[in-house]
Amino acid sequence: MTRGQLAVIDSTYSLASRIRSLVALCLAVACSVGCQNSATTLNSRGVSYFQRGQTRQALAEFQNAVATNPRNADAYYNLAATYHQVGRQRTDKEMLRQAEDLYHQCLDLHPNHVACHRALAVMLVDTDRPKSAFTLLERWAERAPNYAEPKIELARLHEEFGQKRETRRYLTEAIDADPRSARAWTALARLRESDGELAQALNNYEQAYRLNSYQPGVANQIASLRQRIASNSRPFSNVDSRRAENDRGNWQQR
Repeated sequence: MTRGQLAVIDSTYSLASRIRSLVALCLAVACSVGCQNSATTLNSRGVSYFQRGQTRQALAEFQNAVATNPRNADAYYNLAATYHQVGRQRTDKEMLRQAEDLYHQCLDLHPNHVACHRALAVMLVDTDRPKSAFTLLERWAERAPNYAEPKIELARLHEEFGQKRETRRYLTEAIDADPRSARAWTALARLRESDGELAQALNNYEQAYRLNSYQPGVANQIASLRQRIASNSRPFSNVDSRRAENDRGNWQQR
């Protein structure tokens, strides 16, 4: 995620928690230096307002950011994500429609905007259009065959619908497309861990950590898995050893 983005869902992309984690902001812009500084300031203020629950003021700042730089994809995304959040809280169909339109404007300006694709997919699933969510991400993957991110998002969406074979396939394709994608390695590690493939999961977590040591929770998962694997590989605990000795003594007395 670029600096200054309203991140609509977290890196785990659990649709079950998509509303709980619906909105964290983003501040990256692309234009001339003066315009960039101005839009960044507006986005930054919008983020601050949003985090304090002042959504009306946040919307005003993001609208000003769009007006200041109409080609700032992140400003459209921030505005869309705010409308999405507020519209859902209020069950306001008009705000949700505006949010969807703004997500599409963001993608028109930045076709590989990861957070925007993810947010729009969440909205489509939330509004009972899961097929459209899959189509959105599949078309993105087709347009960017050498980019890992659309495949990672597709994998997460398939996983949320219980389709583990497709999940694994897309994560494998993501790593093939970009072997240096720490997110892809982490996602594959989590999948393997959930399937009980602990040694392979550990190997994948370690690879993800080598590529990006700042991923939340990865270091803890490595430590936890190492402990579990070591525990599983011990043939006997001390108690088991004493029991074995007692069993042998009892057998010899028979």
